[in-house]
Amino acid sequence: MRVLRVRDPFHRSQLAIAALFCSLGFQYATWAARIPAIKSDLDLTAAEVGVLLMAAGIGAAVSFPLVAVLMRRLGSQRLALLSALCLALLLLALAAAPNYPVALLVMCVDGVLVGCLNVAMNAQGAELESRYERNAMARLHATFSGGSLLAALLASGMHTVTSSVAAHFAAAALFLLLLVALARTGLLPEQAAAEKAGEGETSEKPDKVAKKSAKWTRPSRVTLWMCVAMAFGTVTEGAMNDWSALYLEDVAEASAELAPLGIAVVSGMMLIARLFADGWRSRWGDGRIVLTGSVLAGAGLALALLSGGLVPALLGFACVGLGIAAVTPCVYVAAAGQGSDSLTLVAAMGTTGLLAGPPLIGFIANASSLVWGLAAVAASALVVSACSTRISWPATTG
Repeated sequence: MRVLRVRDPFHRSQLAIAALFCSLGFQYATWAARIPAIKSDLDLTAAEVGVLLMAAGIGAAVSFPLVAVLMRRLGSQRLALLSALCLALLLLALAAAPNYPVALLVMCVDGVLVGCLNVAMNAQGAELESRYERNAMARLHATFSGGSLLAALLASGMHTVTSSVAAHFAAAALFLLLLVALARTGLLPEQAAAEKAGEGETSEKPDKVAKKSAKWTRPSRVTLWMCVAMAFGTVTEGAMNDWSALYLEDVAEASAELAPLGIAVVSGMMLIARLFADGWRSRWGDGRIVLTGSVLAGAGLALALLSGGLVPALLGFACVGLGIAAVTPCVYVAAAGQGSDSLTLVAAMGTTGLLAGPPLIGFIANASSLVWGLAAVAASALVVSACSTRISWPATTG
């Protein structure tokens, strides 16, 4: 069977990198969709499930030194393919976990691998924009949301056929392997970054240049602002996906049939916004998009919580999805412009926020109420808006 070939080099690389983003969203949503089944199979308490989720966040948080070394030694191209392959196989390991300690170890490794793939695929996306001087990062992040949607559909379909977690994860792993094969066809070597790093250094010996590039540098103040923005942005994104349905059912008193609309509204608005956000970036610039979007997300959610009720909640959730959608793509591009170490650190903070944020919001809700938990999410979005004024944003590209 002849494989469809995309002749245009930009679109070929965009498709390959999009396969990486899709695979990460698909892998994350696949195991998240089966948490109830894993809880039942391993006979876990609610607290143990919370620790299991936190294990992935801990793995992502501690992955930064390893990811930095692997990025320098392997490059984003090879690291992306290797980590995507391992994440596919890790689903099989999670399905086969015989007890809770093994499941904790698997989830911790999952966090590390997610950190690796997150850095590598965003480095590829930044390289694509730099090489062809065309905005593409928001659409790439849209495929992450698309991958999550595909995983949810597969989980629903598999559940009608079999309740076996192993069978579900085996089918998901096969799809992930197909995405890895697609990604191999067009990933980019980091030529643009290498050329920039090499400018003005031609008089130095090659071994000195190599040592300089391999040495980790202390993050700048701008990079630290990016880290804070990324962490709170992904906390906002992840917490809304995990807690919106429960808020609608327990606080807004929506029916069980309407409660899933919370996730649908947030995810749907994020997907739509990311499909159009690259055009917005070209017209208004990354800084304005992040500032306006994060204010919209925080203020919209806060007003919804103050108003109460189903309709205000759905409108507030729509504001969050629309406003927060372009934050992470823009911050990743800005971080890549600061160098590989900055991108690695910022991406590690993003992965940590995405995986550790929902459990932290759960702890707040448990100590007070879910309204206060989502109020913390609104505050997180407003923190992003404050950080956006301190970040050096790249020039607008077409």
